Amino acid sequence: MNVIAFNGSPNKEGNTYQLIRYALTEIEKEGIKTEIIQIGGQTVNPCTACGKCFENLDRQCVQEKDIVNECIEKMVKADAILIGSPTYFASVTPEIKAFMDRVFFVAMANGALFNRKLGAAIAAERRAGAVCVLDTINHYFGISGMFSAGSSYWSLGIGLEPGDVKRDEEGILTMKQLGENIAWFIRSIH
Repeated sequence: MNVIAFNGSPNKEGNTYQLIRYALTEIEKEGIKTEIIQIGGQTVNPCTACGKCFENLDRQCVQEKDIVNECIEKMVKADAILIGSPTYFASVTPEIKAFMDRVFFVAMANGALFNRKLGAAIAAERRAGAVCVLDTINHYFGISGMFSAGSSYWSLGIGLEPGDVKRDEEGILTMKQLGENIAWFIRSIH
């Protein structure tokens, strides 16, 4: 049993990372392995709509100079996939958008690789817009036949400077509940 999480923030251990960690800590308490992969701040090339993934059917994107293909294989093996992003003008970061476009297009081209997996969206915000981030990420899960994990509130936290979310008590509780729900789901299907 394992969960893979992707941090779309260019701040490696900023607010998005902290929110992901709160959820993963609860999952780890249940003996489930977790991993966080840093996407934000890396060069992630956008999808060019070349369609080669539909021709090759090798579970790979033909673009090989970034982290995407390595991540696809980890996602295929995972029981649950978490994607986190800070709020950039009421949307996800450009790196996480390019990442999701390519990863989910390859998955679709290769027989719905993520069908019936569990997905969880996590967003950090300064004041507003995070629900749009969650909605964007959840659209990818939905069109891929995935289940979306929920919590006691929207899975977001509030903070501007790195570490500010550590003072968002409701956000922390929401992340912990999200982690507990993910662990319960994974244990239930195994």
